[in-house]
Amino acid sequence: MPISNFDGRTFVAFTDVSGFKEMMKDDKRAIRALDHFYTSGYSILRENPSIHGVFISDCAVLFVNNRDAQDAQLRSLLPVIERLNRDLLEYDIMLTTSIAYGQFSYHQRLEFHGIEKNPVYGNAYLSAFFDNQSSQPRLQPGECRIVKDELENQLSGFDRLYDRGKYLYFYWMVAADAEVKLFDERYTDAYQQKYRGMLEALKDAANNRLHSQ
Repeated sequence: MPISNFDGRTFVAFTDVSGFKEMMKDDKRAIRALDHFYTSGYSILRENPSIHGVFISDCAVLFVNNRDAQDAQLRSLLPVIERLNRDLLEYDIMLTTSIAYGQFSYHQRLEFHGIEKNPVYGNAYLSAFFDNQSSQPRLQPGECRIVKDELENQLSGFDRLYDRGKYLYFYWMVAADAEVKLFDERYTDAYQQKYRGMLEALKDAANNRLHSQ
């Protein structure tokens, strides 16, 4: 089903597969990951006609293709982000997702047989893309956040949406607000365990203890 042209203010999400460069060292693993990514994405978007998307390699650009109010647009997008993340977890695939609000344009143009041009541009797309790829703090696997810069008004009444300075973090992985603190503690502990493991490996190598393990 072709994507309808759009030009207006909306929410745009840029999401990609965490660790895909590492997956590419194993062709079969990378291909399986992309297959799950595309299959889940197409199935979810088919069931949510107000959300359109473009999938390229390990990335996807999703946008709300209507002119509803800001709050209504976000309420239609967040369940799609949650469903996509939850579906891919079943295959041990994690995503990072940046969402931005602002001007966005998508136009489908067929130039001639064999070449198709689909211009995608606007400050919402650029904000979501650059936040996902290079902003600090870097997104960690599984995280989803909204850039607050271009929001027209303060978002209120959203479950599992937490203000963290210049971002609103969406905790799609928990069922209720009461679980957010516990998740943060467990996620932070998991990160610290990874760091401690790397530290011990470095110390063992530096002290010539690798072969005594």
